[in-house]
Amino acid sequence: TAPDKVMEYQERDPNDSSYSDEDFGWVKYFLSQKGNEFFCEIDHEYMKDQFNLVGLQNYIPYYEYALDLITDCEADEDLSVEQRDVIEADADNLYGHVHSRYILTNRGLQKMREKFSTASFGTCYRVHCKDSAVLPIGTTDIPDKDYVKLYCPKCEEIYKPPGSRFCNVDGAFFGTTFPHMFFLVYPELKPEKSPDRYTPRVFGFRLHKSSHKKALAAKEQNQDRRSQFRR
Repeated sequence: TAPDKVMEYQERDPNDSSYSDEDFGWVKYFLSQKGNEFFCEIDHEYMKDQFNLVGLQNYIPYYEYALDLITDCEADEDLSVEQRDVIEADADNLYGHVHSRYILTNRGLQKMREKFSTASFGTCYRVHCKDSAVLPIGTTDIPDKDYVKLYCPKCEEIYKPPGSRFCNVDGAFFGTTFPHMFFLVYPELKPEKSPDRYTPRVFGFRLHKSSHKKALAAKEQNQDRRSQFRR
């Protein structure tokens, strides 16, 4: 768990020059976990500014402890294993809530731009989008309602991310506004919407849009005839 990991950091030889505090901070640990690849690193100063955290106490029961864990402040009191587990979960949630705000700031948008430029969030599954880079998005801003999705700016559709590890990442930690704000700030990065659409064909002939309805009606008609014949 994260608290145990922090304890591991503290047990390392402080005289060992091959390690630095940044290598073993809670945020670095959090970002290294599977499923957290979509998150960016929030600046320490932003996390310490109470103005940026207004209202989050209502969502996080162990708010103060969670904030201390994220900012690598040592606790002054002994905590039970159960309390540490709760604080760890609260720290994950607190970071996610702050992240949804941070990525709408200039600095946060810049960091997400760096990840977008290397297609760190992945590319669109749609063939006609030709591997267009995607951005994480939430289908709602209400926490604990739905997991994170991916938005393609070329086809302007959203998709499920690959891998089950993202099913535990709350979509509210990215929100419904982020990708659209991103392309308002960086309009030069938004590709032109793809006009290409797949065209179904049979033996080279394009299917009429009513073909499925006609085929279904014909099948139902044949079934009715067979039923009458059996009677």
